[in-house]
Amino acid sequence: MAQKINPLGFRLGVTQNDRSHWFAQQKNYSKDLREDQKIRTCIENYVRTHIKSSSNYGGIARVEIRRKIDLIQVKIYIGFPNLLLKEGKGRGQGIEKLRNDVLNMLDSVDRKLHIAIEKVVKPYRKPNILAEYIALQLENRVSFRKTMKKAIELAEREDVEGIQIQIAGRLDGKEIARVEWDRGGRVPLQTIRARIDYCYYPVQTIYGVLGIKIWILED
Repeated sequence: MAQKINPLGFRLGVTQNDRSHWFAQQKNYSKDLREDQKIRTCIENYVRTHIKSSSNYGGIARVEIRRKIDLIQVKIYIGFPNLLLKEGKGRGQGIEKLRNDVLNMLDSVDRKLHIAIEKVVKPYRKPNILAEYIALQLENRVSFRKTMKKAIELAEREDVEGIQIQIAGRLDGKEIARVEWDRGGRVPLQTIRARIDYCYYPVQTIYGVLGIKIWILED
């Protein structure tokens, strides 16, 4: 069961909450759902293009979206908000430019958009931020084993109960793709009440695409 279903959807309503909060009529549901995906993709692309560099990364933990009649509220949980706030010539211009990019992407011009930034106190407890760190190291040709051990060490410093990392693909440029994983602490994947956070993150390297999966057991 642990390998056949998304760990977040498996625990939805028990230890996990929806990341989109809105109600829509049946005829508008698919349109709003696609729009949510476009908003998240736009934010991720903006952060990767304007913030991510060889020395740092965006650190987006998750994006929550709430909808009202004529208002879309977006809250970005980010580990390093100063990178986004300082982007641009003045403080706050990075968020304003991001807001304009999202508004231009939306189908309806009558919608109002509000973007809020929430800082994650312990960023390395979030699998998405750890996955970005691992992806950056793999792009710089750092050994995947060294990278996994360092990521586990960063997570354990944040007092997580357990973490499991899996990387699949042409590791270290080998001709045959394979799957490697490492774990620290306990990660009970089949226990519904276990507070497990999960992410899948693909990374493009010179040898091909590598898939990163991370499971983190929060206390």
